[in-house]
This record gives sequence, C-alpha cells and structure tokens, in this order.
Amino acid sequence: MTPSRPSPKQLLVLVLIVAVVVGMLPGFALAQSGSQSGVGGTVVVDDGETVSGLSGVAGTVVVREGGTVTGDVSGLAGNVYIYGTVEGDVSAAAGNVEITGTVGGDVATGSGNLVVAEGATIRGALEAGAGNVDIDGTIDGDVTVGAETIRLGEAAAIGGDLRYDGNLQGNTAVVAGEITRDSTLGFDVAPTIQPIASWLFAVYALALNLLLGAALLALFPGFSRGVAERVASDPVRTGLVGLGVLVAVPILLIAAAITIVGIPLTIAGAFVFALVSWIGIVYGRFAAAAWALSRAGQPNRWLALVVGLVGGALLAQVPIVGGLANLLLFLLGLGALSVGLYTHARRHRGRDSPVGVSQGGPGPGTGTGTRTRSSSDADDRTTN
Repeated sequence: MTPSRPSPKQLLVLVLIVAVVVGMLPGFALAQSGSQSGVGGTVVVDDGETVSGLSGVAGTVVVREGGTVTGDVSGLAGNVYIYGTVEGDVSAAAGNVEITGTVGGDVATGSGNLVVAEGATIRGALEAGAGNVDIDGTIDGDVTVGAETIRLGEAAAIGGDLRYDGNLQGNTAVVAGEITRDSTLGFDVAPTIQPIASWLFAVYALALNLLLGAALLALFPGFSRGVAERVASDPVRTGLVGLGVLVAVPILLIAAAITIVGIPLTIAGAFVFALVSWIGIVYGRFAAAAWALSRAGQPNRWLALVVGLVGGALLAQVPIVGGLANLLLFLLGLGALSVGLYTHARRHRGRDSPVGVSQGGPGPGTGTGTRTRSSSDADDRTTN
C-alpha cells in the first residue's frame, strides 16, 4: 500500500504551526511588560531608553551609556557590555564582560575576560570566574575571583574583602578589607551559566516538542486520534505496556550488543528507540490534555497539543511530583504508541498475505489464482 501524501491543507497547517512556534521564541519578542529579551544578534538598551529588565542569549548584550535597566541583567552571549546604569544585579556568561557604568546590585560572571573599567561602580559584591580579570573601578562589596590573572589598577577601590585564586598583580593597597588566597575557587562558570542554560533548554525543548507534535497531528491525524483514544479508554493497560517496552527494549539492545554482529543493530536500535521515546513523550502529554479537554467540552486536538506540551513543561519545573507526573504521561504515550504501531503492522501484513487459497491447488468452481476473502479478513476490514 502506498503511504498517503499530506494534503495541501495539512501542509499549510504545519507551516502555520511552525510560524507560531518561531514567533514564541524569545528572540522574536523583544519587548514584553517593560522588559527586554532576545536570542541572536545584538540585544541593546539605547541611550535614553529605560527597561525593567534585560536578558539575552545573543552575540552581544549592551546597555549603552544613558540607557537604564531598573531590574536585573542576565546574558549568555559572546560579549556583555554595561556602559549605562543597571539598578539590579548582573549575571553573565560570556566571552567578554566589560563594565564602565554603574551596577546597583551584585555582579556574577563567568567569562574569558572581565573588565571593571576606571569610573565604573559596582554597589554590591563581585563574583567572577574568568581567564583574565582587570579591575580599575570601584566595588563597594566583597570580591571573589578565580582567574589565571587578576590585575588591580591604581584607580581601583574595593570596599570589602578580596578572596582570590590565580596570579594577583597590581596595587593591593586598593583593598580595604582582608586579602585571602583560596585555592578552591578555581575557574568555575557553572553557577552563572546554569540558570540561563536551564531556561534556554526549557524554551527550545518546548519548541521542538510543539514542532514534532504538529507534524504528527497534521500528517497522521487518524493514528494520533487512536493514540489519544487508547490512553483514555484503557490507561492502566496502556501504561503497563509502556513500562514493559521501556524495560524490555534496552535489555534486548544490550543482549544484541554482546555479539560483534549485533553491535551495528544495537546502535541503530538505540537511535530508533530514542526517537520512539521522544514521540511517546509528546503523545502522552497530548493524550492526557485531549482527555481533559473532551471532558470539559473542548475536543480540539490542536488546543490539546499546546495545553499538553506547555503543561508538561511547567510540570517539569515542580520538584519530584512534576517528574513523577511526566514519567506517567511518558509511559502512557509510549504504551499507546507501541500498541498502535504493532496493530498497524499486523494489519498491513494481513493485507499483503494471500488469503483463502487452498494449499492443495484450485478447488472446484475456481480458476487458477482465484482468491476468496475469509471471514477473519472481513472482520479485520471492519475493524479498520
């Protein structure tokens, strides 16, 4: 049987979904409730502009001289430049971080190079992991730095203590408090990168799930509907099937890998199982939302897809309970997908196999090669 090609309407729907998802990405929503964010290119607060917050995953994040951020600035970028005023904290993971303006809160940065230029002011504390750190400005709080080279300029002023690891150079008299070398500091940007990276991963994971789900609903509407119905009609059995598949397939792949011949099969099987598992996650969340919306009188599959995936992403942020809930949805989706694929394969084999031909040759009243459908084949057609 030749697979059915998607209709122009289905392709149009898919394109629209892609456009909506792309439009949801932070890089395409630069101003929202007074805050500014972006992905890609340059994210800028211009001279005379005031925003409540600034976050960017970009090539460059800039607060220009005369620009003001009344809240916090966070950036995962190639370069982060603070020439203007930031009234909150600055958190940055970047190749280069340069501060020549004023920061009202704390600064935490992991970077290749950090410069606190002459005339710059940091009202709070500075924590940095960097290749090179240059301090010529004023820091009212404590300074904690792990770097290869740390240089204190003649114009620098540190109001608190200095705790460091690395090669300390320059005028140490600018430190009002104690100077302590701490070899445990090292060069660690993980605490700075982790919140930004987690946020970025969550956004892109949701976008990819939406794209996959849209493709499944647009290209395989009947199969997707069957998955949702299977979860709603028999969730316990479906979940048990998902658990069985989750346990059995890795065991079979490991067993196949024992032999040299089976290693390529194991590698290919692992990739296929990973894809099936991803589809199972999407289908599980979609099916649960479809059931809930149908109970509420809103049986819309596209709405169910968005509600299910967004709800699953929010659940993932809840410790323990969210993880367990998403695991259950995954098992339901994997089980329903596995049963659907098995049923489809069995029916396909049944259609391709000759049925009703006598093994002893043509019987009376039939020509050579004549086929008659059995009652079981008719039942299978009725099921379809």
